[in-house]
Amino acid sequence: MRVFRRARGARKRRAVRIPGAVVVLLACLPVIAAVGALALSASDADRDGEAAARQAVAARPESRHTAARPRIVPRSAWAGDDARDRPPPRYDDKVVAVFVHHTDSPNGYACADVPRIIRYLAAGQTGARQWDDIGYNFLVDRCGTIYEGRAGGIDRPVTGAHTQGFNHRTSGIAALGTFTAGVPVPRAMTDAIAALAAWKLGLTGVDPRSRVKLVSSNSHSRFASGTSATLPTLAGHDDGYMTSCPGAALSARLPEIRERAARLQGRR
Repeated sequence: MRVFRRARGARKRRAVRIPGAVVVLLACLPVIAAVGALALSASDADRDGEAAARQAVAARPESRHTAARPRIVPRSAWAGDDARDRPPPRYDDKVVAVFVHHTDSPNGYACADVPRIIRYLAAGQTGARQWDDIGYNFLVDRCGTIYEGRAGGIDRPVTGAHTQGFNHRTSGIAALGTFTAGVPVPRAMTDAIAALAAWKLGLTGVDPRSRVKLVSSNSHSRFASGTSATLPTLAGHDDGYMTSCPGAALSARLPEIRERAARLQGRR
């Protein structure tokens, strides 16, 4: 393939040869969708939707109340070179709320074993539940290490599968363990949740102590489909769904987590 360029002040055209392999690669971008087998193109609607979302984010006014992005371990640390076919990630235009969960799994784990544990949790959700990927956007262990969960990009508003009715415009953070009444919640874990929420909500200028209107997408939540619900911007799973998650002990720490997240955003 030849591309002709006109240099400034020049009368002649210069032919630039582009390798065929590069042309093929460019033709394959930006999306590789998998449904049964890998397809090398996306629908025009999907491309238009993602473009609109990117433009909305780009047009958003910058907020003074932002927080530094904490260290986040990429999903490759636990998923490895997982080559399973899965649909492409879905995106919203922004994240305006965070839901906190617990994984309802044993607490006495070694932090070095966390990648294996997340792999096990993901296998349960994609196997028995037949989800397309792990539902949580992020997971936090008792040592305060943050892991990327659902695929799609740490910095992007990936639509999760963590809170029935309220997966859109929200991000799900799962605390690794079970935090029912009386169970100690490690300070390193709550500090990491606060740092992650401060950064994620700060991308859209959201105060972690405020409340936000979200529309329930189905009637499996606490609210009938189409109902506008006013919920905390840093909420427990049980705020939107009939569940005991994230456990009484972790729920009791949410006010403290909200305050710490707000301070990390530079709010008083």
